[in-house]
Amino acid sequence: MDNAFHVVDEDAIRVDADKLRTFIARCFGKLGLRPQDADEAAETLVASDLLGRDTHGVQLIPTQYLDALRDGRVNPKPEVSVVRETPTTAVLDGDNGFGAIVGRHAMNLAIQKATEHAVGLVTVRHSRHFAAAGVYSMMALGHDMIGLAMTNSSPQVVPTFGREARFGTNPIAVAVPAGREKYWALDMATSVVATNRLLVADRLGRAIPEGWITDLEGNPVTDPSVPRGRRLVMPLGSTPTASSYKGYGLAVWVDIMCGVLSGNGFGVRLPDGQVGHFFVAIAINAFIPRDEFTAMMDQLLQDLRTTPTIPGADHVTYAGEHEREIEAERRAHGIPMHTALIADLQAMADQLGVAWDL
Repeated sequence: MDNAFHVVDEDAIRVDADKLRTFIARCFGKLGLRPQDADEAAETLVASDLLGRDTHGVQLIPTQYLDALRDGRVNPKPEVSVVRETPTTAVLDGDNGFGAIVGRHAMNLAIQKATEHAVGLVTVRHSRHFAAAGVYSMMALGHDMIGLAMTNSSPQVVPTFGREARFGTNPIAVAVPAGREKYWALDMATSVVATNRLLVADRLGRAIPEGWITDLEGNPVTDPSVPRGRRLVMPLGSTPTASSYKGYGLAVWVDIMCGVLSGNGFGVRLPDGQVGHFFVAIAINAFIPRDEFTAMMDQLLQDLRTTPTIPGADHVTYAGEHEREIEAERRAHGIPMHTALIADLQAMADQLGVAWDL
């Protein structure tokens, strides 16, 4: 995330990750999740915050997940089932379950299949928002595998030259293990901005750059508080001259893999807010010995980091390097959480009858 949209310590309270995970799991339990599901869902959201993906961490609970679970739009106890299966592939039905439950189930199945048959590909239908895609792709790293995760989402983004939304932010995440360099991990929306970043900008009281969103007539908007029905999000690239057709094309690809291949639905034809996911796990040793692969990855990443820089730039980074530094700092000193978010979480604890100990 752009540092301009990170909460600063003056506006934040530092919260221990383990205490936060336990607290969130208790809240999920009060919302009807089974104990293991509550623990795993909390793990997913706190992992997002540890990596600095604050837009997809625990802030989603009071702003999105709380009401959806309480009013029955999301099934807290989904019975995830296999619709079709081969040794290397599966189609799962998420039973309208919380995406952080369904997504972990599906990625674990992809890893299991890759362990047995070198590759596992799993599509999911009838799921819900699953937080940060990168958490799922990174689940493959501990198994010496390459991980891929993506999801479609409800329409907010316009195609190039369009003025009506036709697809969601449709993120793509890839994680690849390395040796001394640990890993390379890309987690990106196919829109110019993940819309949850607008919530962060609004909470911080900051204007957003031109090119992120427009009004319904295509005029630039810099106010992050403009409600969803009165704004449109631009595809990656933002404008045709800056190659927005590339983000547009990637978003459609995600809709194909998550919505068409799964049979779930896509774009303006998503069924009642239910979304589809796509997960892949690839066993490295099926292609090349692990040590040879990680040595080459180390060299690739070192070559990137040692690239000569332009004037004013300190150094070149690669995908996942900054997040790794953030995680180490936050594990040591706590996750910085805006005081307004702390107030929201405390109010949620009061509503649910959960002890407040953060």
